[in-house]
Amino acid sequence: MIEDMAPPQPYRSAVLSVAELDEATVAAMEALYLRHYDGSSSGLFRHDLTEKRDAVLLYHGADLVGFTLLMVMETLWRGVPVRAVYSGDTIVGVQHWGQQQLNFTCIARIGQIKREQPSLPLYWFLLVKGHRTFKYLPVFVKSFFPHWQEARPDLQELAQQLAQARFGDYFDASKGIVHFPDSRGHLKAWIAEANERERARASTQFFLQKNPGYRQGDELVCLCELEPANLKPLTARLFAATRKIAA
Repeated sequence: MIEDMAPPQPYRSAVLSVAELDEATVAAMEALYLRHYDGSSSGLFRHDLTEKRDAVLLYHGADLVGFTLLMVMETLWRGVPVRAVYSGDTIVGVQHWGQQQLNFTCIARIGQIKREQPSLPLYWFLLVKGHRTFKYLPVFVKSFFPHWQEARPDLQELAQQLAQARFGDYFDASKGIVHFPDSRGHLKAWIAEANERERARASTQFFLQKNPGYRQGDELVCLCELEPANLKPLTARLFAATRKIAA
């Protein structure tokens, strides 16, 4: 006998300001985060959350299964005002790896941020704790810092300025790493390690070489321009989309 099977649950996403998050959502985010990260706590997670501007949430059916956090930094660089979207911690439940809904919604939201002040250059300031996050840079954009084949001293200079402003003495400019004496969150070992197929990728090899302390929570400082000429075709289409992001 062939039994009826329920249709697969769809993914959906929502973008909310951190101020709009209710306690149930924050508690679900916290629980998801602490299931996947060591070296953190409820207090540290909630403190970091209050510093962010937007929460991009991923749902599978009614369940929260992923999120990323965004804030906007503004600075003068070489005498010109610029903005940077800073990505906070990102997590997707392991059973939901492979979906792209969270990434697509995040890119669309950053496009909206660009349109708030379209005349100002916009950058993506990304701190990377794991090789799986780092691999998205060559997928989304054409040029970024640091790169295994291309030197970008201009981006390096701005990345150092942003990291110094945000993290002070915790930023080691000689290594391009943010290091805390005690981890403020690092991926659990069963998630952090790269498998044989992943280790064959140039991006993974480069990340592991640049950030050997990732297991203890060291973060690699990365930067790219979020301008049309630097975006891959799909990224550019999502970035330019004017439709309302589903909630």
